Amino acid sequence: MVILNGLLLRSTPESAGFLPWGQKEAVSSNKLRKMTRPEIGSFPKLLKDRTFWLIGFSYFCISYSLYGITTYMVDYAKYSMGLSLEKASFLATIHGLCQIIGVLTILPLSDYLRRKKTMVITQFFITSSLLGILFVGNNWIMLYILIGILAVFYGVTFPLYGACAGDYYSREVMGTVIGAWTPLYGTGAILSHWAGGILRDATGNYNYAFTINAVMAGIALILFSRVKKGSNNPL
Repeated sequence: MVILNGLLLRSTPESAGFLPWGQKEAVSSNKLRKMTRPEIGSFPKLLKDRTFWLIGFSYFCISYSLYGITTYMVDYAKYSMGLSLEKASFLATIHGLCQIIGVLTILPLSDYLRRKKTMVITQFFITSSLLGILFVGNNWIMLYILIGILAVFYGVTFPLYGACAGDYYSREVMGTVIGAWTPLYGTGAILSHWAGGILRDATGNYNYAFTINAVMAGIALILFSRVKKGSNNPL
């Protein structure tokens, strides 16, 4: 599937020789080639760009923290808090419903609040929720509330990172930027499952795994707060 996507998907209609949908004005072939010609050497320049790495490592950290909690929250509620399977699995329902609330509200607001401010607010609430989960004890109602708050901001996190590529880089390189960030996101997701499972089996609880999740979310917040205002860097 990855190979098919790479072969068939294009960043813009112009790159395939077509005009954007609904555009009626004719564009000369020379102008079209000029619009779609890739910038030579943009990827090596990208790897030297400070903003790219700040956002990329922030993406890695937030991916680790979010997948680290959602993968194990039901198991944690059942075996660490002693909840019934019915009550424990209801966390997944809360998580799914609250994600919808976040997507329908926060994503549209991000166009008005600006991306950086929205990202900082989102990661602040994620970090706070993860810290709160460490201290809920056996209070399952509070666990429900914290997972709900987390989910509201969870649902918008990954689309917002994708939108950052267009906010901080020009149209000619934004596809490259998103593609280069994706392995960082994937690595964070993979490591959180691996490390969380090992720590749970080694210690018999989720204290260390969930503490690392909270720390990683805090690091993501710090990294993104150091990103300068979007400037459509053309590299």
